[in-house]
Amino acid sequence: MEIGHQNFVVKNSKSNGFYLSILTMLFFIWGFITCLNDILIPHLKSSFSLNYTQAMLIQFSFFTAYFIISIPAGMLIEKIGYQKGIVVGLITAGIGSLMFIPSANFLSYVLFLVALFILASGITILQVAANPYVVVLGKPETASVRLNLTQAFNSLGTTIAPYIGSVLILSSVSSAATVKMPYFVISVVLVGLGILFSFIKLPKIVHTTDAEAEEISEKKHKSIFEYKHLVLGVVAIFVYVGAEVSIGSFLVNYFNVLVGLKEADAAKFVTFYWGGAMVGRFIGSALQRIIKPNLLLAINAIMASVLVILSMLTNGYVAVFSILLVGFFNSIMFPTIFSLSLAKLGRFTEKGSGLLCMAIVGGAIIPVIQGVIADNIGIHHAFILPVLCYLYISFFGFKGYKPQI
Repeated sequence: MEIGHQNFVVKNSKSNGFYLSILTMLFFIWGFITCLNDILIPHLKSSFSLNYTQAMLIQFSFFTAYFIISIPAGMLIEKIGYQKGIVVGLITAGIGSLMFIPSANFLSYVLFLVALFILASGITILQVAANPYVVVLGKPETASVRLNLTQAFNSLGTTIAPYIGSVLILSSVSSAATVKMPYFVISVVLVGLGILFSFIKLPKIVHTTDAEAEEISEKKHKSIFEYKHLVLGVVAIFVYVGAEVSIGSFLVNYFNVLVGLKEADAAKFVTFYWGGAMVGRFIGSALQRIIKPNLLLAINAIMASVLVILSMLTNGYVAVFSILLVGFFNSIMFPTIFSLSLAKLGRFTEKGSGLLCMAIVGGAIIPVIQGVIADNIGIHHAFILPVLCYLYISFFGFKGYKPQI
């Protein structure tokens, strides 16, 4: 997921390609870690004999960090700088990963949730610090190309995580201990990168002002909440992240109910859900050259809702592959909603970006609500909640996105 555009430039940067390459690694890693939750959920559900609501506290703990930490992270980075912010984010995430070892040793689900929150807090700091570099490491007119490139590697991480997690975590033994080695390795990688980033010299980022945008924003609006399209966009980000994360979180258990797949085998199918998002991002970027972004967003949201409904009304592999195909139509939603919501905000752009980032907390709330629904009416029809989310996004794409200035 990407943080919105801000007014920055780099100072004295001569090796943009090198810097972009090492920053791209970060996008891959936090995509991998985020998607590994989809494997952690069924594994800990079995290990601790949890119901669906309790299991979804994994996503609640993880994505709540975006809501709580985003603003403090921005304040921290403003004080210590972007490069040191990256280092702090990596070390914090490394500590969270390392905490999986005592969590497994003490067989404490609560400790696992604390570890996930710390891990996600580090990733939040990392994202707030790293994204501006991608925007400014090159010509302004090619910024979207660089963002798409880094997002592609983020999607690569989300695509391979379910497969690797199925092999390393979802073993035949339903024990919390199997998470210790994978997350220890992740911790070593994160801390190692933190040390690396403390020694390399990234270009300095300096702030600039956009006089035209300032003039536009001051004409009519004194409060950021007067921008109706931004407020509607915040809700759209909330329900989008919630729907995407919620679907991914339930897939392993869903496939077990639908076609009797074992957890390890079902997890491999989850790869297609996130892989579809990676493929869709490339195709969607090309289509946005000929189709208005808001219209493409609305079409994708409608297609996603139709596919979820189809999965709910069918059984067997028809239901399996229809829900997997939703990932393809998820692809362009986040960056498109983000950019449409920030249109013509002028001096409120950075605050708007902060609100949109906080709305990622939908990934914490929506899965828990769907867990409650699944515990009461069954997992098959609990997907009605993502349907409602996608219908709202289609409204935003057709009408809600329009700035009223």
